[in-house]
Amino acid sequence: MCALAVTGTVLTGCGSGDPDAGTNGVGKLSAATIQAKAKKAAEGASTVRLSGTVVSGGTTYTLDMRLKADGGTGSVTSKGAGFHLLRVGEHLFLKADAEFWAHEDRKGGGKQSGTAAAGKLEGMYVKVPAGDPAYKRFSGFTDKDVLLAGLLGLHGALAKDGHHEQSGVRTIRITGDKGSGGTLDVSLEGTPYPLQLGRAGNAGTLSLTDWGKDFPLAEPSKKDTVDYGRQLPSS
Repeated sequence: MCALAVTGTVLTGCGSGDPDAGTNGVGKLSAATIQAKAKKAAEGASTVRLSGTVVSGGTTYTLDMRLKADGGTGSVTSKGAGFHLLRVGEHLFLKADAEFWAHEDRKGGGKQSGTAAAGKLEGMYVKVPAGDPAYKRFSGFTDKDVLLAGLLGLHGALAKDGHHEQSGVRTIRITGDKGSGGTLDVSLEGTPYPLQLGRAGNAGTLSLTDWGKDFPLAEPSKKDTVDYGRQLPSS
């Protein structure tokens, strides 16, 4: 087997060697087939961890989420405000510090009473009712199938863009419209999981790791939970 020379994150074969030797063989397939195999592998995995940035509606979100079929947990940061999301089945919870809740209250026109309420919510899991607009806004961050379906598609003509490496794992990179439609690094070792995604239009970069690694997922205790019932306060 030909040795591999590392130049940055790009792997190049030595001499006339085969850069796909010793791999799962995905690198020899067409870009469309590689994308299809990566999607199938992602859909079949029980868990995944997504970390990085997503730009949506002009807002940049920094994510670090662990997801499985029946929920997810992790952190989201946007515009300097961070919060923790936890979803178990259909039940969604949001935990944040007092500054986050005070900011939300100021957006809704709240005054001093809102600041006092924010202090009481700090560090508590606030249950988000399914009918509240915030549920739709945040639950997508905790839904493995929804999140991956919206992220893994590349736009435009697909092509291969050489052999690379992500966190020590050899990958084959595919692109949409020469990169403007996004890039996707797919593992050449073992199952062809997607390992890094560069979203179209510079709309963020995400690492996809811990495929199939289970993690605990349980609702918070009642003493750590605030439940407003059918709808959160208007702010």
